[in-house]
Amino acid sequence: MAGSKSPWDDTDESPWQGEANPEKIVKFRKPDNNGSDLSANAIKFGIGIVLALWLVSGFYQVQTNEQGVVLRFGKYIDTTNPGLHYHLPYPIETVTKVSMTQERSINLGVAESGRANNISRAFTESHMLTGDENIVDINLTVVWRIKDAKDYLFNMRSPEQTVSVAAQSVLREIVGQSQMMPIISGDRGKVEEDTKLELQKVLDDFGSGVEIVRVKLQKADPPKQVVDAFNEVQRAKADMERYKNEAEAYRNEVVPNARGQASQILQSAEAYKEAVVNKAKGEAERFNSVYQAYKKGKEVTAKRLYLETMEGVLKNSEKVILDPSAKGNNILPLLPLNNLK
Repeated sequence: MAGSKSPWDDTDESPWQGEANPEKIVKFRKPDNNGSDLSANAIKFGIGIVLALWLVSGFYQVQTNEQGVVLRFGKYIDTTNPGLHYHLPYPIETVTKVSMTQERSINLGVAESGRANNISRAFTESHMLTGDENIVDINLTVVWRIKDAKDYLFNMRSPEQTVSVAAQSVLREIVGQSQMMPIISGDRGKVEEDTKLELQKVLDDFGSGVEIVRVKLQKADPPKQVVDAFNEVQRAKADMERYKNEAEAYRNEVVPNARGQASQILQSAEAYKEAVVNKAKGEAERFNSVYQAYKKGKEVTAKRLYLETMEGVLKNSEKVILDPSAKGNNILPLLPLNNLK
């Protein structure tokens, strides 16, 4: 149509008329794609690098004092020992490393800050009733470490609190079965050992994955409110023991001596008894023999008895024998001749 312009050119003429430019037509129909290809390759390269880095991030190192716990979308998969390992990169799998040699500790009966609630809690923890119905003020330190990373992470929500509560419960049980004096001044080692063994048993029953390294009684005293009265009682008991020991020593000294003297007296009496009995028997036998002789010869026997009796009477007395025919020799019969020796 006359007067209309072609859409292919800025002139009124058709691109097919006159001196048309074929290069211009070719460039118009075939655009340049080099720029878009370069951008696509760069994106692909970048994605490859990111993917490689993401895959490489799955390598992890477990130290000699650690265990690694592998989780897949939060669920336990495996426990790995020290060394180099691989897991599917985050967020598919994650690894939690747990120190197996680090020693942790809790203190019972010790206020860790000046807040009133902690002081009250420490007072409640430290005062315990003994088996002989006394109250003892105890501070206990429990040292523990992890022995199974899986149980430690998944079987307890608050491991430190669990160990603390279990230790307090076990210690109260042990103290409640013990006397006060052995705890305060005697065999503390037995209380510590019994507490350690029983606490380990309780935590194993929980599946806690915790190992008790040692238990130490830092303090075991009577409550400070009654410490003066308690010391007075202990002094009285010490005096009682001292007096008891002195009495026992005196008894050990006197009783053997008394027993020795009694034994000696008994032996002397027994000997005297034997002597008297034997003498009596001998005299009875002698009397019988004399009586038999007397029946055979009465005059001879009577004279013999007289002579023996006079011999027995005169042998121990001082005597002077005078010849009756010597009366005329100027000797006075009343002169005490015994004194003239």
